[in-house]
Amino acid sequence: MDELLFGAAYYDEYLPTDRIATDVEMMRAAGITVVRIAESTWSTLEPQPGVFDFTHVDRALDAFEAAGIHVIVGTPTYAVPAWLVASYPDVLAVTDAGEGRYGARQIMDITNPAYLLHAERVIRALLAHTAPRPGVIGFQVDNETKHYGTAGPAVQRRFVKHLREEFGGDLDALNAAFGLDYWSNRVDAWEDFPDVRGTVNGSLGAAFDRFRRGLVEEFLAWQAGIVREYARPGQFVTQNFDFDWTPGWSYGLQPAVDHFRAAAAVDVAGVDIYHPTQSRLTGKEIAFGGDMTRSIKGGANYLVLETQAQGQLAWLPYPGQLRLQAYSHLASGADGVLYWHWHSLHHSFETYWKGLLSHDLASNPTYEEAGVFGREAARVGGSLLHLRKHNRVAVMVSNEALTALRWFTLETGFIDGVFGSSAGYNDVLRWVYDALFDLNAEVDFVPADDADLGRYDVLVVPALYAAPQATVDRLDAYVRGGGHLVTTFRTAVADEHLAVWHDTAPHGLTGVTGATYNQFTVPDGVGLTLHGDLAGAAGAEAGARTFLELLRPDGAEVLASYDHPAWDGYAAVTRHRTGSGSLTHLGTMTSPELLRAVLGLVLRDAGVADWAQDLAGTVTVRRGTNAAGRAITYLLNYSAEPVTFAAPVTGRSVLAGADVVAGAEVTVGAWDLLVLES
Repeated sequence: MDELLFGAAYYDEYLPTDRIATDVEMMRAAGITVVRIAESTWSTLEPQPGVFDFTHVDRALDAFEAAGIHVIVGTPTYAVPAWLVASYPDVLAVTDAGEGRYGARQIMDITNPAYLLHAERVIRALLAHTAPRPGVIGFQVDNETKHYGTAGPAVQRRFVKHLREEFGGDLDALNAAFGLDYWSNRVDAWEDFPDVRGTVNGSLGAAFDRFRRGLVEEFLAWQAGIVREYARPGQFVTQNFDFDWTPGWSYGLQPAVDHFRAAAAVDVAGVDIYHPTQSRLTGKEIAFGGDMTRSIKGGANYLVLETQAQGQLAWLPYPGQLRLQAYSHLASGADGVLYWHWHSLHHSFETYWKGLLSHDLASNPTYEEAGVFGREAARVGGSLLHLRKHNRVAVMVSNEALTALRWFTLETGFIDGVFGSSAGYNDVLRWVYDALFDLNAEVDFVPADDADLGRYDVLVVPALYAAPQATVDRLDAYVRGGGHLVTTFRTAVADEHLAVWHDTAPHGLTGVTGATYNQFTVPDGVGLTLHGDLAGAAGAEAGARTFLELLRPDGAEVLASYDHPAWDGYAAVTRHRTGSGSLTHLGTMTSPELLRAVLGLVLRDAGVADWAQDLAGTVTVRRGTNAAGRAITYLLNYSAEPVTFAAPVTGRSVLAGADVVAGAEVTVGAWDLLVLES
């Protein structure tokens, strides 16, 4: 698309009155250019098997086409109708919790033949009906797709076949790779393979999770293939990927999908980004979601297919925040921002996940502020469209490491929940990402199998517990080739099957780490003493947190050591230079302030640091190049107070239309921003 997309999900099916004409009028007044429809309404589209009713779809398409508002049509396959489950009860996924029960969404086995048969029928009927319509610009396949914990007999049979292929039918090799001799878990006949839901073997459990993530890739590619049979040239296929919700909003690698692999099925990546607001709005979660979604398609622009308007009760935005949030999405490379949803619902589970309009369906401050952004976007969107990033810093992420640290948690070493809750992979990932964001160091994400790490000056690798030898070798080569690597505790611990390496830790990296360890523990009142370039940095008083490696330097410079009568002979943070490259290793989790100091040293060593780091703590800086080849600089104020500073670059204020000269004093108001175009 050569225009910025701004809109909302719209459900004529859910509205208590016939008001589509009023809604269209209000949308146009707010500058809305696109709506999503249909993705959750299978039972309305097909009230009985093979009986289709397109009344609401046609009403929406007729109204929005007449108004010049684009439409994205979603396949309705993530919420199954009651008649399907009544006819085919095995459509419901069998999970660790047992047999499924009808009621919620995303409760089906995405491999079930009956489900796939009926899903294909409704997809084909909907696509045949809507693809020819001129207002339809694209299609969303399914919705927030995951494997939903499916683990029934059919899925497990497929898994055993998968293992048989992976190990070439060699059960001895499988038993050795997974360590199944332990507790008599050894399998000596494929026919005897046990129900994986009961396993205590992390290698087998992780392999099952990896297999199920592959089912998602297969399912999305299957749907996208059907859609492309009907789509006209120029109509795109997308999917709204979502993230881990552990902290109460979407921020962290999604455990049930490998987004890098699944994104191959779509033309344009889409994403759901939900985050805290009010005094807790920082921009981190918005940036994380954008950086991840941009990265899974190799830096391409993406669509925010869902984000909050009013959202949950604690998310009602302060004045100015909704507009700031919208621009924050664009600052990460989004080409479109759509709210979930247009109107608040009057029934059922999401009654109080409020849309742009409240339950009275009248104008309100949130809707009115959306209109401020919508009208601005119509005026200046051409300058902000197709933002391209040129980041020199990357963060390596791994679904396999995430799964592994659920089996072998940081603070207990046992599967999560056995000896209480524990910090996990996403906690370490968020710790690292937050620090980089606070330093105004923009990043891309790369998967653990990325073969071109050398395009980045700095690579940060949090808690890469499990990885094949090839990945470890690439990290070693990256440092020896002049790259600046940052690793954390629990990196290079185990191979791809979660078998712990039995040589000196960290496996395969001791030459570039310049430090080793063979003991670790959980800190209990352990302080930190800072040395060298880190001496005097803030945050040491917070001490060691979560996990503690007892590092023994072997050529590495000690930047921090433990302040504790038992552990004071060991290093906590080390730096080792190898030629023009370096490896900085964090053997423990530190305070955010101290982590920022460590990463700041790395950025300076790598020649990556610039004026953006000088503005850290004042405004958030996001940069890129627009479609016209001009540099775009976003200066975002995520605070309730105005900030004044010297303009870092010369450019035209995109929103105000005035010229700004580098060095001139500028003020950005509370929950506001300045966007400069070179």
